[in-house]
Amino acid sequence: MTEPILRLRDLVVEFPVAGGLGTLFAPAAQRSVRAVAGVTLDVMPGETLAIVGESGSGKTTLARALNGLVPISAGEVWFQGAALHATPDWKAVRRQMAMMFQDPVGSLSPRKSVRDLVLEPRVIQGLPLDDPDATAAHVLAQAGLGPQFLSRYPHELSGGQARRVGVARALSLRPALILADEPTAGLDVSIQGEILNLLNRVRQQDGLSTLIITHNLNILRQIADRVAVMYLGRIVEIGPVADILASPAHPYTAALLSANPELDPARRRARIRLRGETPGLRQRPRGCEFHPRCMWARPECAQSAPALTDKRAGLSAACHFPLTHDHGTHS
Repeated sequence: MTEPILRLRDLVVEFPVAGGLGTLFAPAAQRSVRAVAGVTLDVMPGETLAIVGESGSGKTTLARALNGLVPISAGEVWFQGAALHATPDWKAVRRQMAMMFQDPVGSLSPRKSVRDLVLEPRVIQGLPLDDPDATAAHVLAQAGLGPQFLSRYPHELSGGQARRVGVARALSLRPALILADEPTAGLDVSIQGEILNLLNRVRQQDGLSTLIITHNLNILRQIADRVAVMYLGRIVEIGPVADILASPAHPYTAALLSANPELDPARRRARIRLRGETPGLRQRPRGCEFHPRCMWARPECAQSAPALTDKRAGLSAACHFPLTHDHGTHS
């Protein structure tokens, strides 16, 4: 059986709470917040897994923890056999796990040309460059840009061109996994399609695995094999994209999909309006953390937290009373 390229088991990321003396003398549990609260998932070789959720759900923090940009507080993470929760060699990890940042222009140094930007990861890793110009041109061509862009600077690029440079930087080390944080953010719909086609082509050519962080549900059908839905730092549903889009099991997933603009009238859903606002990470509700906002919540939901369990073939959800196939009632 094929082993996952990336394995997460009960991953936790905590941040200290800034405050005065009240915070200093508060109980230990109140001096930090859990941005990622026990995430377990696998990414298989060649697979694209999308992680979706509202702002503040913890999806970007999860990606940054996997690349060593924020520390892992607890749990286990394994990447190509290396334990990232132990004492990882982040330089070696980043040679095989590339990061694409959310801001396509802001993530590029304004003082470097495109040529230097796409070669920078290889320079940092100390990899040989027998013909730097040819190497830069080749990597840029993989991302769909011609050699005329090598001498340009970030301020001379459009958003789509800057995103392609980001893809070229990620590809320059020939990684096994790409972490793509909001790869279509700020781009026109037509440019979004070009970037997604590019990522799909690269995956097919090189057998790359991809972990995509996004709030853009419209891209799921085009790019992802599976989708994981996060709420307050936890996975509340995970499964094949087609199954979840057709028949979500968790009420939060159903609410996200109902609020997503759909051009195809056949795919439009009745809007599910959530109650109140998303709770703060320091005031997590008892029981199911989603129950104060859930229109189908029952008394049991406030008493115990549901585990992420199989609801049907290949699909798991953390819900005591998952939605049935008609999307309108609980089981």
